This record gives sequence, C-alpha cells and structure tokens, in this order.
Amino acid sequence: MKKNIEKTIRNMKQHLLQMQSAEGSWSFCFENSVMTDAYMIILLRSLETDENELIVRLVDRLWKLQTGEGTWKLFEDEKEGNLSSTIEAYFALRYSGMVSEEDKRLLRAEQFIERKGGFHKAHSITKFMLAVHGQFDWKHLLPIPIEFLLLPKTFPLNFWDLSSYARGHLAPMMLLKDQRFTIRTSNTPYIQNLSRPVDEMRYNDRELRLFSKINEGIQALASIPSHLHQQARQFALEYMLQRTERDGTYLSYFSTTFYMIYALLATGYKKTDSIIVKALHGLKEMACETKKGIHIQNSPSTVWDTALISYALQEAGMDAGEASIEKSVDYLLKKQHFKYGDWAYESGVMPGGWGFSESNSIHPDVDDTTAALRAITYSAADKPSIRPSWDRGVEWTFGLQNRDGGWPAFEKNKTKTILTSFPMDGAEAAAIDPSTPDLTGRALEFLGGRTGLSKDHPKVKKGVEWLKLMQQDDGSWYGRWGVCYIYGTWAAVTGMNAVGVLPSDKHLQRAKVWLESIQQKDGGWGESCYSDQEKTFVPLPFSTPSQTAWALESLICIEDKPTPAIDLGMMALLGLMNGTAGDNAKTYPTGVGLPGTFYIHYHSYQWIWPLITLSRYKEKYG
Repeated sequence: MKKNIEKTIRNMKQHLLQMQSAEGSWSFCFENSVMTDAYMIILLRSLETDENELIVRLVDRLWKLQTGEGTWKLFEDEKEGNLSSTIEAYFALRYSGMVSEEDKRLLRAEQFIERKGGFHKAHSITKFMLAVHGQFDWKHLLPIPIEFLLLPKTFPLNFWDLSSYARGHLAPMMLLKDQRFTIRTSNTPYIQNLSRPVDEMRYNDRELRLFSKINEGIQALASIPSHLHQQARQFALEYMLQRTERDGTYLSYFSTTFYMIYALLATGYKKTDSIIVKALHGLKEMACETKKGIHIQNSPSTVWDTALISYALQEAGMDAGEASIEKSVDYLLKKQHFKYGDWAYESGVMPGGWGFSESNSIHPDVDDTTAALRAITYSAADKPSIRPSWDRGVEWTFGLQNRDGGWPAFEKNKTKTILTSFPMDGAEAAAIDPSTPDLTGRALEFLGGRTGLSKDHPKVKKGVEWLKLMQQDDGSWYGRWGVCYIYGTWAAVTGMNAVGVLPSDKHLQRAKVWLESIQQKDGGWGESCYSDQEKTFVPLPFSTPSQTAWALESLICIEDKPTPAIDLGMMALLGLMNGTAGDNAKTYPTGVGLPGTFYIHYHSYQWIWPLITLSRYKEKYG
C-alpha cells in the first residue's frame, strides 16, 4: 500500500499543478442547484436582453438534469424530486420561449408540482421569485413592515441582529414586498393555475412573539416624522448599493444580486441603467462549464479553492519556495481584505480576513481566512514582507470569536434565537450566525497547527470547552457548512488534536467509536444530504472521496498506528482516487449553503481532502 500511496500523492500533485492558472490560482466550478440556472433564464427574459445563445445553453442543461419522472432534485438520493427546484426549472423553461407548453416533460413537471401542493408548499425564495413575476400573491409573503429596517441597534430586536446572509437577502425582498412589485413582459408565462388557493396565513406562538417585538420597536419610532416609510425604503436601497462589489454584484452572490436588480427596478431604475447592466454582466461572469453544460455559480469559489489547494500541496511535501506555491501565495495576498465591512461593528478589529470569491472585498469569513492563512504560513515565516498580512489575518480570526467560545461564519454574536422564527423558510439556519462545530474546529486546527497555540491559551481553551459541549450523544458533531456529521466530527477531532487534546480524551474516543460504526462495507464513508434535514446521520449507499478522507484523517489523528478501520479506509480512498469510483461518488454534493435548500458539489474536493489525508497517513505511519 505504501507504494500506491506515494504514487497517488505524486499523481495528484502533478494534476493539480497542471490545473494552476498563470496568476497562481485554481478555479473549479462551484456547482449548486438548478436555481441559479433557472433564475438566470428568468432574469434575462424579464430584462428583455439579447442573450438567446446563453439561454439555449442553460435550457439544455436544465433538460439534462430533469429526472425521468419530470422533476428536478437537490441531490441524487432525494426522494421523487424537489418541489422548489421543479417549480423554478419549470417556470424558466416556460419563460425561455424555447419549449412548447405541450412538451410531455413539462406536463410531467406540472403533475408533480400539483401533487406536492403547488406554489404554497415551495420555499420562500421561490415564492418571492414567483411574486415578482406576477405568479404568486404578495399578501402571503413576509408580514413585516419595511420600517423594521430602521430600528436602531440599541433596540432589543433589529435588522442588524440578523446574519449578514439574511440581511443581504432581506433588504431587496422587503423593498419588493413593500412595493408589491411585479414585472411582466409579453412573453411572461401564466402558471398561476399551479397555485392552490389557501386560507389566510397562520402563525405559531414564536412567530407571533417575534412580530410583537418588532411592532413594539416600530411604535417606538412614532416620534420620527411621517416620512418614516420613505426613509426605510431609502435605507434598503442604500444598504444594497453600499455593498455592491466592483464587478457589479451585490455581496458577490447570485441570489442577492438577482433580487437587487428587481428591487432597483421597483425603486425607479430602468432596465438599461448602468448599475443594472453591470450587475447582469457580473452574474454572467459567474458561468462555468460542467459535464452537462453551462452552469451559473451562486458564488465562484476561486479564493477558497486556491487557499485549500496551496495548503494541500504544502502538506504533501511541496516547499513554500517552489514557484507554484509562491504564485499561489502572491495571489492570496492580493485577495486579503483591507476594507471595513459589517463584521467590524461587533468585532472591533482591523480588516485582515479573506472572502470566498475573487470579487469579494468586504464580506470575509472565518473559514476562508483560516484557509488562506494555512497556505501562507510558511511563506510568512520566511519572508518578513508577508508577516504583517499573516498577523492581520490571525488577529481578525481571533476578533471573530463569539462570546460562547466558538466561531461563526461571518459576524460575531449574531445569536438571538428568536430570529429563527423569522417568517422565511430556512430562517432557523440562515437568520442568525451562531458558533458551529465545523467552523470552531477548523479555527482551532489552524491556531494549533500553524500558530503553535495550545489548549492552555485562554481563547483556545474556551473554544475547546464549547466544542466538547456540542458533541452529540452518539459521539458525532453536527457540521453546518458540509455534509454533515462526518464533516463536523472531522473538524472537531482535527481541531482538538491540533491544540493538544490527547487521543485518550473521552470526547475523541467517542468520536472514534462513532466513525468506525458508520464505516461502509467497502471501507469508505458516505453521508446523505438528508442528514441536515433529519438532524441525524443518514448514510449513502456509496462512499465519497471527501467524506472518506475526512473520516480517515480523524482516525489518523487519534490512532498511534494503523488500525483495521484505517487500513480498510485507506484501500477504499485509494480506490476512489484511482478510478474505481462511479460518477455518483465524485459528483455527490458534500458542501452545504443552506440546509434543506442549497447543496454544493465542490469539484476541487475530490483532490484537496484525499491529498491531505494520504499525506497525513504517510507522515504519521511512514
């Protein structure tokens, strides 16, 4: 096996080096659901642009992704299909003007939509899209007045308490709802027949309590002059414009930019205004090629991919002085943030983080920052000119630690759980930005592995204590940004190991027992996207490269010598890397954007995590 491991590492390094761009980056497709492809068709048609060629290609990809039953899925093992994805693809295909209404494939989709309860059962994001295009009644959406945006930060519940992701979407959506905005063209299809009539919306006690709190705040603003309503609309507009990146996109996301464009139209902008033209161009630049055709990414992952691959290559034995590593470090240094963003309100630290996408300059996150810091660590040690960037990044990472000791994704202390009752689907995961085991584990892994800090350091100690409290009864940890319990457990185990928690620690031993208990018959590991909906581990019928690598690296951290589980796992991983894996293993999404709604197939993951794990095995066991 030793020779096979060395050969596989060599081949992987060679392949990755061949894929590096001249500027030093690696760019892989950030492949998400059909939503972005469908919404791009809808956007182009509603703006009446001359983009037939792009629409033809997007339509072709949608057809290739349709199941035989006429549905579209978020992931392969999703039962039947996904209602929201099917509605989005169906409306886009109808709007494209390139499909007959009588097409049997469309009729099968219609039957599925009707059988599943129609539009009212779809996700809030989908219903907003339908309302904008006159296919869904605005009265059923977001029963919160736009004046909510003006509540001061001193008030117990306000707009700024929401996560940056939620605020980014809410600003344009509240503008659209306030205006009851609709846009129709001569080609807009009529599909309201798929929307079943429903009674007035009913809300649970938690939602009613939230509405009451918000209304209390708005009543307290009564002393403000009567133009409060207009002021709130202006606030929403300025909030978006102040967070528009140089490529024209809003926060570097497709979804936020999509709704921003319609919100701009709602406030009087014309389809031909430069800000809308530039935003649309930025979205078109998010296109990438997949085996099934062109795809619009929600947020290109070049910074993330480059940081992780540069780090993986160095873990696999490449020196920081080698040309490819130097180029990647130069690239990453150019992408470090120097602007203050919303994160600064609470953290009070200087800019120094990294974001996910190349165009991102104000919206850094903890995971990308520690990934970039891992990649530049050895260069910073050798070159005094790089050290200040590294120091700023470390300071920023510490500055984002939450009060509870864990780490969030984007902003610290956005943890008011009442906001998870916000009347939008997915609010329980998106409305706040709490500490998560995966982000906390990764932060600790960086701090222990690259700064040399141990569990005795006060901030590290607090992180370890929080992480131990978060362990599930079965020995696993829940991972928010990956699929799912394997991901969270890997992050927690490797993080605690890096800061000096001993393998004999009961938390690590329980994790070991759990990981071994879910090992597949083929020796690998595979977990379904259903895990984050069921909130319990749901296995896949096959193993995936990234999940197998995560589980194995965790066990390697704990075990002094190879065990039967590790040996079997290594054989499975080598098989996955050397051609025995089916397409489903290599294309199954193992990243999560929004649980139950948005999953990601990172094309880079089949290289990054196996390479790191194989290198760990070789380093520890020889």
